[in-house]
Amino acid sequence: MEDKPLNPTFAQTSEMTKINIAIDGLSGCGKSSTAKAVAKALGYKFIDTGAMYRAVTLYMLDKQVDINNPDAVEEALANIRIDFRFDSETQKNETFLNEQNVETAIRSMRVAGQVSQVAAIKAVRKAMVAQQQAMGKDKGVVMDGRDIGSVVFPDAELKVYMTASTEVRARRRQMELAEKGEKADLAEIMENLEKRDRIDSTRSESPLIKVKDAVEIDTSHLKFEEQVQKVLDLAKQRIEAE
Repeated sequence: MEDKPLNPTFAQTSEMTKINIAIDGLSGCGKSSTAKAVAKALGYKFIDTGAMYRAVTLYMLDKQVDINNPDAVEEALANIRIDFRFDSETQKNETFLNEQNVETAIRSMRVAGQVSQVAAIKAVRKAMVAQQQAMGKDKGVVMDGRDIGSVVFPDAELKVYMTASTEVRARRRQMELAEKGEKADLAEIMENLEKRDRIDSTRSESPLIKVKDAVEIDTSHLKFEEQVQKVLDLAKQRIEAE
């Protein structure tokens, strides 16, 4: 999904209390796109944790790292540096892996097919969570992923859990890939999403769960602007309550 113009309920100012917003949920339900738009409307920092795990996965694949070998994984992690840079021309944050722009490469089906397995590795999660927590220590962060509300920011002032039907998520992902010139069969994408859902929800390390204080938003029948507005309305309530 591309960023679209919004009419936010309010604008964040420097005088207003800042909060952290954790957005968790299933793959392909619009978490990242929504988080980006919410951060932009509030003047907050957006952290795409999914991109971080995808970047790690890309590195493992390119370097042919045996992810079942703990020593090899630890050695690889020591050589991985991930950061986000804002592109003034595209007006988007882009993911950099060891100083190289990998924004397009990490969105491929090649990476999508392996990212859940890599993200389930304890050492990988420990390394990424430490970086994510450091990014949010001063508040004013919108972060999306699988374990943000449960592990990374358990004290986040606003926690959202996003979901959508498998078919809707698959069609969205197919459109995203088509925009990048990559063709993918709908059934293949649905199978990949269902596989990722199972792995993410049943892994021993930081599984995907809906924490009890998270607000669930089903995006199956929502327009992009509507799901963003729902989060902004919730954010307004939390900020005013601080």
